[in-house]
Amino acid sequence: MSNFEYIISSLPWLTADYKYAGGQGFPDVIGEIKENLGEKDTAILDFLLKGFQGENLDQAFYAEALSHPCKYIREYFRFDLNLRNAKVRYLNRQLGRAPETDILTGKASAETESRADIDGFLFQGGEFEEAIQVDSVLEGTDLIDREKGLDDIVWKKTDALSTFHYFDITAVLAYVSKLHIVDRWLALDEQQGRELFRKLVQEVRGTYKGVKYQEQ
Repeated sequence: MSNFEYIISSLPWLTADYKYAGGQGFPDVIGEIKENLGEKDTAILDFLLKGFQGENLDQAFYAEALSHPCKYIREYFRFDLNLRNAKVRYLNRQLGRAPETDILTGKASAETESRADIDGFLFQGGEFEEAIQVDSVLEGTDLIDREKGLDDIVWKKTDALSTFHYFDITAVLAYVSKLHIVDRWLALDEQQGRELFRKLVQEVRGTYKGVKYQEQ
């Protein structure tokens, strides 16, 4: 059985001026989270982590994600699919290729194509509210600003998907989704990574205390 209150109250094992407490890394934090998750919730977390590996993001993966029993997983990867396709369409335009070249859907077979929509969305990805924002960011010329802009959109989407979730698997999945962004920025730009660390620390502490946390 998962001990969500303990997990959330213990997060994160991070400080604003140091990458990870005690020299930990992303896998160490995930390992500590899993120690307090039940088998079912661990499997859900593992599926999310699988989706962070680019080589796994094929048609079959998205088909499985869009029909996953966990709502956060379905909606997160529906968004991820739309974001991926927006990037591909942008690249196609730059290269003068047909717009739909290399576009993925969440359809893996005729069987999944015939299934009813999930939560009112289509397997192709459904409504993409952030499309205009994403296109605007992709048109930017500074690579770092573009990456940061896209991650800001992902961060805000994660917030939207986890609204009113405080001590449950959705809260944990949202935290890990943001930590994944932070971890990537620590490798790309340490200052940006530390700023995101600080933001994540404030959000988690504020959630646990039930008030907006103010760093001293």
